Amino acid sequence: MRAAVVTFPGSNCDRDLAVAMERVFGRPVVRLWHGERELPAGLDLVGLPGGFTYGDYLRPGAIAARSPIMAEVVRFAARGGLVLGICNGFQILTEAGLLPGALIRNRTLTFVCRSVRLRVETDDSPFTRGYRPGQEIVLPVAHHDGNYVADEDTLARLEGEGRIAFRYRDNPNGSRRDIAGILNESRNVLGMMPHPERACDPLTGGTDGVPLFRALLEPLSRGPA
Repeated sequence: MRAAVVTFPGSNCDRDLAVAMERVFGRPVVRLWHGERELPAGLDLVGLPGGFTYGDYLRPGAIAARSPIMAEVVRFAARGGLVLGICNGFQILTEAGLLPGALIRNRTLTFVCRSVRLRVETDDSPFTRGYRPGQEIVLPVAHHDGNYVADEDTLARLEGEGRIAFRYRDNPNGSRRDIAGILNESRNVLGMMPHPERACDPLTGGTDGVPLFRALLEPLSRGPA
């Protein structure tokens, strides 16, 4: 598994994500800057980390989604490459059009930072096949704009196509249908607000994020993009 993590101005979880990937994948992670215009050859996975890119001006992720590197990430995903967006990375994915819907201000209008219980909704993706449908896991969240919204047709399509990856058991932000993470139609793009990279070491509170990364080591149904 050859992975890369993109750093944008205002990213603050890029090192966390790279360390988690390196620990599970057993090899160095490529670090990319938002201003780059090409991805290295032979990548399997691109990670978009959490943070507050560009100070969340306009909307969270709106400016980062128009960074030079994102045009190549969009092409990478279209070729079948794996893309994982966590927290602000999820916001960037929606702003870039790789996932439907939007992330808006939390229902409470306050920043939420705590561990939350999630239910795994599907194992039909490279990211979630390490879990069982219905399995409960615990991951941390840390966001101010994690309230997932979409129109009813989009929500019904996500439900009908089995593209809801995770749901909150105790919804911390008001997300429609308790959605914590979703997949694109090809299931090679995952956006989620909780932080699996912060749950990969028992010394920092748990290891429920490890199966997500470990599952990516299994042979890919699509070759490297």
